[in-house]
Amino acid sequence: MTRIGVVGAGKVGAVLAARLRDAGHQVVAAAGESSASRARAAALLAGVPLLKPTDVARSCDLLMLTVPDDMLGNVVATLADAGALHEGQVVLHTSGRHGLAVLEPARRVGARVLALHPAMTFTGTSLDLPRLSGCVLGAAADTDETRALVQSLAADLEGRLVWVAEERRALYHAALAHGANHLVTLVAEARELLDAAGIEDPAGTLRPLLTAALDNALEHGDAALTGPIVRGDVQTVAAHLEQVATHSPAALPSYVALARATADRAVLDGRLLPIRRASLVALLDAAEAGAHRAATGGEVR
Repeated sequence: MTRIGVVGAGKVGAVLAARLRDAGHQVVAAAGESSASRARAAALLAGVPLLKPTDVARSCDLLMLTVPDDMLGNVVATLADAGALHEGQVVLHTSGRHGLAVLEPARRVGARVLALHPAMTFTGTSLDLPRLSGCVLGAAADTDETRALVQSLAADLEGRLVWVAEERRALYHAALAHGANHLVTLVAEARELLDAAGIEDPAGTLRPLLTAALDNALEHGDAALTGPIVRGDVQTVAAHLEQVATHSPAALPSYVALARATADRAVLDGRLLPIRRASLVALLDAAEAGAHRAATGGEVR
């Protein structure tokens, strides 16, 4: 049984700690300053005291740092400078962007360092616990001992390990953020367009279509592309642009950007003739310019 401390009892930290506690580890302390973090800890980590980050770090054998990516380096340095980390302690972060270099202050005091990033979107509730089963965990470790520890933790979380090279962590994370976070934006805009079209159940309309599109894209890549861009239906795309600009102008930039990217990919795989692409891109450029003029009152920059 490992004594675990969590600095950053956010959506990720509280859920991972709860899952590890279910696997038999002891969660001895957590740090979370916001009211949301405190409520989350109360729900998922009942009985675990909320302490200052330095006190959490001093209390545990395995310290989980589940703070935002841009805060991680400062948190590690602050804990090390305060003498809160100790030799032989395991210091783990869950950042997708960072590898082991960010944990260098902990390594210098003799801690064993590793990274374990769950490739999952979290709600910060008990709904997340079963989703960890089979979840990919982007890992980094630099010794046989820490690699074995990562494998043990992954087994406790019932996740699937993927080893990510230090120099490609940001690329790995960009892929996940582009696929998941931007998908949420895309779907939200599609719902808003259906609302504007008077459709009573936008989510129900989109769900079977998007589920099939996602499954096809994951299985077949660009071969799954369908629709007016791939067919080169210039007049249909023109109608789309006019209606989107009129009824949901905030969605126009992403429609234009994704339509342009789709056209480029369709040309590369031979399904869209270059001359058709040129006509589509001219339409997209004109729509983009029109949107810019509308936003700036006709001002030329």
